[in-house]
This record gives sequence, structure tokens and C-alpha cells, in this order.
Amino acid sequence: MNREHKGYVPLTGSDFDTLTRQLSKLLATQHPPVIIPGEAILGIEAMAAGISAPGRTILNVVTGPYGSLFGKWLERGGATVVQVEVPFDQVVSANEIQAAVEKHKPCALSFVQAEVVTGGSNPAEEILKIARDFNLITVMDSVSAVGGEALLVDDWGADFVAVGAQKALAGPNGVSAVSISPRGWEFLESNPNAPRNSILSLLDLKPDESGSAPVRVPPNIPALEARALIAALSRVEEEGLPQVIRRHELAASAAIAGIKALGLEPWQKDGRFYSTLTTTVRISGTPGLRIDQPIGIVAPGDGELFGQLLRINHFGVNASRESVEEAIRTLAKLLHQEPEQAIKAVSQVWGYGR
Repeated sequence: MNREHKGYVPLTGSDFDTLTRQLSKLLATQHPPVIIPGEAILGIEAMAAGISAPGRTILNVVTGPYGSLFGKWLERGGATVVQVEVPFDQVVSANEIQAAVEKHKPCALSFVQAEVVTGGSNPAEEILKIARDFNLITVMDSVSAVGGEALLVDDWGADFVAVGAQKALAGPNGVSAVSISPRGWEFLESNPNAPRNSILSLLDLKPDESGSAPVRVPPNIPALEARALIAALSRVEEEGLPQVIRRHELAASAAIAGIKALGLEPWQKDGRFYSTLTTTVRISGTPGLRIDQPIGIVAPGDGELFGQLLRINHFGVNASRESVEEAIRTLAKLLHQEPEQAIKAVSQVWGYGR
């Protein structure tokens, strides 16, 4: 009996070109991004390895665990790393950045745009403006921010931007991207310590600036994950990126209203800088809220934040009224409260926001 067997189908040049164009559009850049054959942490480490070298001073902002890790990678590459650190229930201010730049005179500045672990979002556009004023190379971890808040790579003058699809874009985590400006490529190429012939080499993955498809698709790009990312980005295009971002904004506002109605406090101190992807809840003094495993989209704090906060992960498909309401019901149950008033607060925000 003849049976047609359809096995693994390699990624085509057309597929690769489609993915590159979709990512460029998503990031509002004219420069084709590097497609990273793995989870976004690979692209982030590759950025650190590519830019760090002895003789380079890099200002690294630490508002959460990922900023701290990035600083260690920069130090591993031999760079002099100056840290601007704030408590994890705060974000960095533009004034703090400017003062540190004036004092230490770095050649580059790195920071995380949106902190899903802490529920804060750094003022990216303001930070990048300061960097441009001082002619600094800028490095931004926007893995969580992309699709959940504004990210205009060319207009903001960002040189390196790492993105992933597993948060707001509701896509796979097995393929990601790094956007690199022409200045960024020059900065990489001027570093004799930048990796070559390595999984951490961005230079080996440099796209053709003409925009033409590669003669040969990189063989290490996971085809199934790449096609899943194409599908996710197509869904974003169909809904419209502004509407995707708006859903996340509504989910965040509704979650804040819900937790406050339950008598809880946001972990982040300044409401102007709440993340649109996660709402973090301060749980000190509330033993009933200490959980060990996620319950729906309610999750315990990571690492040193365990026992200090809970996260409501309202990103991607969970940036919805139904998901936020379910999370509020979960918190109400943990508190042994009736959820009706808190659910009403969620519904009012979502209704007004529509």
C-alpha cells in the first residue's frame, strides 16, 4: 500500500524572507533583523558577547534579574561595567541615567524595556533620547515589551534590540530576533573580541542590507518554530499592532483595579510605570497569598522575589477581560473574600476602555 509520508520540510527562502519582513515591520525598522535560532536569551547573551571588550565602559541598568545577568555577561567579555541599580519595586529615572552618563562617560548603555518579573516598565524613549544626546550605543532587552507597548526602533534610535514572541505576541519561544542598526554593526565589527564561528556570533548572521533573501537559508533556524512565528506575526498584523497593545493596556488597568478592590497593593510603587504585561502584587504580611506553583495566570515571584510578590501574567492570549477576571477570582479565593466587587471593578475598566 502506497502511503504519502510528509516529514520535515526545510524552511524556504520565501519563508525566511516573509519572517524578516514581518519582524522589520513589527519593530518599525528599515534594517533587516538577525533571526536567532533559539529562545531570546540566546540573542541577549550574543549582544553582550558582541559588544563587550577590554577598554569599553558600558553603563548597565539593573531594575530586575535580567539586567543583573546582562551585566555579568558584559564583565565576562572584559568590559568595565558601571551599574545603575534601583530596588526591584521601582524603575530607573531619566535623571539617574543622565547623571550616571555624565559621571562615567560610557560608550554604550544597556537596559531592559519591560520587566515581567517585577511588573515595571522603564521609560525607554526617554532613556534612548539621553543616549542619543551623548552619542552612546544603546542595547535594549525588549523581549517582553514587544507587542505589549510601543517599540519604534528607528524613530527612537535604538542600536541593539532583542525581541521574542512568547509573551505579548502569543507565539513560540524557539526562534527570536535581534534588531541591529548600522551604527550597531559598526560597533560589533570594531570589536576584535566579538565572537565568530560561534552560536553567540551575531556577525556570522549579518543579513544583507539590500533586503534581498539569502542565497541559502541558515540551516540552524528551526523550521517549525519559524513557521509558528510567521503565523503569530500574521495574527498580530490581522488584529493590528495598536489594538494588540491596547488589549495589554486594558488588561493591566483592569488587573490593577481588581487587586485594589481586594485591598491589595501593586508591587511597583509608581503607577506611571506599570508593565502592560504583568501586574505584580505585594504580598508581604498576607500569608494566604504565598503560593508555590502557578494557578492559572497567577504565579509566584521568581528567585529572590519569591514570597514578596505574585504576578498576574496577562500577556498574549491572556490579555483579555476573561483572563483578568479569573485571576482576580483566584486571588479572592486565596484571601477568602467574595470576588463580586473586584470583578465589577475589572469589568468597569474594560468597558470604559473599549
